Amino acid sequence: MADQITQQQVNQTAWAACDTFRGVVDAGQYKDYILVMLFLKYISDLWNDHVETYRKQFGGDEDRIRRRLERERFILPEDASFYNLYERRNEANIGELINVALEAIEDKNRTKLEGVFRNIDFNSEANLGKVKDRNRRLKHLLEDFAKPAMDLRPSRVTEDIIGECYIYLISRFASDAGKRAGEFYTPTPVSGLLAKLAAPKPGDTICDPACGSGSLLIQAAQEVGSDNYALFGQESNGATWALARMNMFLHSKDAARIEWCDTLNSPTLIEGDHLMRFDIVVANPPFSLDKWGAEHAGSDQYKRFWRGTPPKSKGDYAFITHMIEIAKRQRGRVAVIVPHGVLFRGGSEGAIRKTLIEENLLDAVVGLPANLFTSTGIPVAILVFDRSREQGGENEARKDVLFIDASRGFTSSKTQNVMDESHIAKVLNTYRNRAEVFKFSHKASVEEIAENDFNLNIPRYVDTFEAEEEVDVAALQKDIARIEGELAEVRAKMAGYLRELGVDA
Repeated sequence: MADQITQQQVNQTAWAACDTFRGVVDAGQYKDYILVMLFLKYISDLWNDHVETYRKQFGGDEDRIRRRLERERFILPEDASFYNLYERRNEANIGELINVALEAIEDKNRTKLEGVFRNIDFNSEANLGKVKDRNRRLKHLLEDFAKPAMDLRPSRVTEDIIGECYIYLISRFASDAGKRAGEFYTPTPVSGLLAKLAAPKPGDTICDPACGSGSLLIQAAQEVGSDNYALFGQESNGATWALARMNMFLHSKDAARIEWCDTLNSPTLIEGDHLMRFDIVVANPPFSLDKWGAEHAGSDQYKRFWRGTPPKSKGDYAFITHMIEIAKRQRGRVAVIVPHGVLFRGGSEGAIRKTLIEENLLDAVVGLPANLFTSTGIPVAILVFDRSREQGGENEARKDVLFIDASRGFTSSKTQNVMDESHIAKVLNTYRNRAEVFKFSHKASVEEIAENDFNLNIPRYVDTFEAEEEVDVAALQKDIARIEGELAEVRAKMAGYLRELGVDA
């Protein structure tokens, strides 16, 4: 259709709306206001589109229209629409009115949206300023989202455009927020690679125990190739948990169970007296988390830390251990992003690493380029664990670990490095074929790893040393003599020209 709105138009208009807050409110805070307003605008347009459709279908029969609307994915209460708020944008208490509308939406859709807006306050003086300034900013925000390019009716935009805009904004906020961004966003190429390495299939249950805004779970769901899957997540930050819930809704994955909890200390994805188990477990947990709860690990009711307790100042192996314990026995797969220290640090971490390797659970170590994340410039790695390598599993005969050095496979940009499709394809082809590629990958036996004292540092297994070109010293001396002779001739000619000009050389 001629009046269809493009992804670029929606993205640019939504990002321009952020000008209302830039320089006044920190990006880590104003992202919540922008994303909630995008969510409100979308569900308002979707609801209006459905109302219009049913009015045409049922004429003026309001009872039939109401009954049909009650069977929709969500209910938009009267007076809680974006357009109702837009009409009242000049009210002195507009921040309070927005809060009331969001509360009403949440109340009518508790199974899908309960608690989603509890951490957002459009009437906050601390975040949005005193009354006059706050009202002006909120008025501008409502006007920005009322622009034609933000007409988000299904007849104008596809559902994918809304979800992609949401992820686009989250990625831009991550760039603005810098180091704090790691708690809610994993760059799309990295999450895409992780999801492909995890290889979910139809019928799988998929869990991210540190799900952030949910982008990795969505990537994993897209890898399934059908709608036959179930998504689960846990997130400890309340505002980020709310982003994940809204993100799932916008991607038509609102059946996902996303829990707000501390995964390591108080997990809530449980069945009876034990942790739920999943076919696929993926995560980009916080790197080297301090004060993660080591003091309680010994009395953990789920006995997750039987291999050893990770250091109290570095929770990497706490997350890894949790992920392995919630993967289904003899078939579950785990893919996790880790800092390189996880590969070689000693002490209790070294002991846990040794046990995991001796259990034959580690399937691959993939080294990624540095500077892929907005939150850190350090290089990271992906660890793939496969419980089908356990006794009784389909791959119990597999005893090697595949090391892949993809650290040089990236394209540089102004702010960070990016793995493009060709880089990702090379990693995936190597992994799926368990291929040994010169200076790129190597299959190491457990004996070889043991000889390295269970150190998984990639250069110990993949030789990436570039031999220096041999220098022909005799030829080099000849070149030097020739150049010196030519230089002497040039100097003699220059002296002659200067004498002709009467200049003392």
